[in-house]
Amino acid sequence: MSNEISFADFEKVDIRVGTIVEVEPFPEARKPAFKLKIDFGPEIGVKKSSAQITVHYTPETLLGRQVLGVVNFPPRQIAPVRSEVLTLGFEDENGAIVLAAVEQGVPNGKKMM
Repeated sequence: MSNEISFADFEKVDIRVGTIVEVEPFPEARKPAFKLKIDFGPEIGVKKSSAQITVHYTPETLLGRQVLGVVNFPPRQIAPVRSEVLTLGFEDENGAIVLAAVEQGVPNGKKMM
C-alpha cells in the first residue's frame, strides 16, 4: 500500500468525467498509444491526452466513450503531443490498460466526489 494522504491532499486532485470526441493513432509514441481529444464540458473544454490503451480498445470503441481524467496536472510533452490531461485506467493481469469509467452517463465535466 502507498503512503497515507489526508483527505485535503485527495481534494487537490481534480478528477473529472469527459467524453472522447476524437481518436487518432499515435505512431510517434514509444509504446503503442492513441491521441485523444476529450470533452470535459463548458468549464474545462476539450483537452488532449495520450493513452497507451491499444490492447483493449480501437478508435471505434473509444469514440463517444466517457472516461475519467485528472485535469489539474501540468501539461506534459509526449513526442509531438502536448498531453493536457491524464486519462485514468488500471493494468490488467498482463499489464495492458483498462480505462476507468463511470457506470452510468453523467454530464461532462462533473467532478469525482
